[in-house]
Amino acid sequence: MNPSTSSGNLGHRFEELFEFSLALDAPSVEMVYRIRHDVYCRELGWEAVRSDGLETDDYDRHSVHCLLRKRGSGDLVGCSRLVLARPEQPSYPLPFEISCRDVINRDLLDPAQLPRNDVGEVSRLAVMSEFRQRQGESDKPVSVGEQDFESRGGQPRFPFIPMSLYLGAAAAARRLSVENVFVLTEPRLASHFARLGFDIHPVGGEIEHRGIRVPSLLSSSKVVGNLRPLIKPLYAVIDRLVNHSFETHPDALERLRPTSH
Repeated sequence: MNPSTSSGNLGHRFEELFEFSLALDAPSVEMVYRIRHDVYCRELGWEAVRSDGLETDDYDRHSVHCLLRKRGSGDLVGCSRLVLARPEQPSYPLPFEISCRDVINRDLLDPAQLPRNDVGEVSRLAVMSEFRQRQGESDKPVSVGEQDFESRGGQPRFPFIPMSLYLGAAAAARRLSVENVFVLTEPRLASHFARLGFDIHPVGGEIEHRGIRVPSLLSSSKVVGNLRPLIKPLYAVIDRLVNHSFETHPDALERLRPTSH
């Protein structure tokens, strides 16, 4: 899905097309798990199909989830999550610290030495097939390509879905005062983020993890200032919706905010 931006800035256009929120109540979290099951289990076969139709793991209990739906119909579009340190065991590694154990450049940055209330990881991005199907990319849970930043028929295009899910996780991290946000992505996706003004830097070598992936570090406090002017209106909308989600569920902010260790 490649909406035109002709009717206004990216923020306005995004709100015309989609509804974004944090999944901070049980029904919303179940929607996230259903998206993940459809994508990761039924479509891609990366996880086992489950009888309840919900794809979950042990990291979910200390994560904040982003949920994207289609405006008007309410159709499920996509999701992502920000994994936080375990409150009862802060030293327990984040997912990328396990998968990238042998390739992290610890001379550059050792995640294990950072304050554990200050680290998080964006993971489990998933987009429903009808919103991501593109020739040659049906085997990916979410994708961004060069063509998403080009024009078609004189109209600019933009990958609203994956960008909003990443921006939502970054905005949630910023609200939770989690500065160091790690992400395991395809190398080209990290380069696209850098083009858009994300303060993102590789922190290790490549691994094979359902394709070639590279661990990178995103600084949440620098997201706003460094974004290209084109992207800032979209981030402003996402940030407002993240704040609204926390205001609607004030108990969640305290429950999710990592404690100092």
